[in-house]
Amino acid sequence: MKAVVRTEYGSPDVVRIEEVAKPVPSAGEVLIRVVAASVNGSDREAVSGRPAYARIGGLWKPRYPILGSDVAGRVEQVGSQVRDLRPGDEVLGEVPGYHSGFAEYVCVPETALVRKPVGLTFEEAAAIPQAGTIALQAIRLKGQVRAGDKVLINGAGGAAGSFAVLLAKLSGAEVTGVDHGDKADFLHSLGADHVIDYRTEDYTKSGGQFDLILDTIAHRSVFACARALRPNGTYFIVGGPVPVLLSTLVLGPLIRLVTGKSVRVLAVPQDRSLLLAITELCAERRIVPAIDRCYPFSDAREALRYVSEGHQRGKVVITVASSNGDKAS
Repeated sequence: MKAVVRTEYGSPDVVRIEEVAKPVPSAGEVLIRVVAASVNGSDREAVSGRPAYARIGGLWKPRYPILGSDVAGRVEQVGSQVRDLRPGDEVLGEVPGYHSGFAEYVCVPETALVRKPVGLTFEEAAAIPQAGTIALQAIRLKGQVRAGDKVLINGAGGAAGSFAVLLAKLSGAEVTGVDHGDKADFLHSLGADHVIDYRTEDYTKSGGQFDLILDTIAHRSVFACARALRPNGTYFIVGGPVPVLLSTLVLGPLIRLVTGKSVRVLAVPQDRSLLLAITELCAERRIVPAIDRCYPFSDAREALRYVSEGHQRGKVVITVASSNGDKAS
C-alpha cells in the first residue's frame, strides 16, 4: 500500500509517498481502508521535530515514519476480539500515538473509533477527531462556557481554534478570535464577534479581559495572559514552545493562589466519549466542520506545507480514496 512517510525531521520537503507493508489488525483492532485523513498541528510538529516534545520516542529520527492520525473510512477487516464493528462499516477516529493515518490502510483499536453518521461526508468526518475533541474539552467540559461569557481564542483560524469558535458561539458566548488579519472574514463567518490581528495588536495589552482564553499557539508569558483574564477566569494552553508550557505548569498554581485566576496546560486525552460527543454535534449540524481545502493523496506534501506555513482556515483534508472506495489521484 502507499503511505505518507518521512525518515528525518525537517521541512515538508522531507515528506514523500512510498510503498509500505499493509498492516494486519491485532485481536482488538480493525483494518480501515482510509477514504480521508485530516492534517493537524501534531502532524506539522511531527515533520519538523519542533517543539522538542515532538521528538519523544525518536530524538534523532522519527520512530514512526508514517504521518497522520485523524482518519475516516470503511472497515476492511476485524480482529478476533472486535465485537461491534463489521467489514463495510463507515467509521472515524484518531489513531493512538498520532501516527500511521496518512495511508491507504491503517489499523486502529475498535475502542478508538465511532461510526460515521450518514449525514457527514468522509472529509467532514476526518476533520473532527483531534481538533474537535480539543475544542470540546476546552470550551464545554473544562471551560464550562455559558451564555454571556467573554471568550478569546488565540489561533482561532486554525484547526482546533475554528472548532472552538463554533462551540463558544453555540454556548452563547461573546467570542474574540486572534489570528492573521487575512483570516478576519473567515472568523466572522464562523460567528466571531471580534477579530484581533496578532501582527498589529497584542491582546494581553489591549485592556480587554475574558472569562476564558484558549491559546493554541502560546508564545506570551503566563503573567501577561493572566492579566487578560477576568477575576476567576481561566486560561488554557494547548500548544506552544516547551519553555512556555513548562512555565505554565510551574507558575500556574502560584498565579491561581495569588489571583484566583486559573492558568493551566489543557491535557486532552484520546477519548472515545469526547469523539462521540463532538461527532454527534456535527451530525446534528449544530456545528459544521470548517474545511479550507481538500488535497489529493498525491499532494499530501503540499497539504502539510500549507498547514506548516499557517495559511489554513479551519481544517485541511487529504482525500486518500473516493467515497466509493477507488483510489484518489
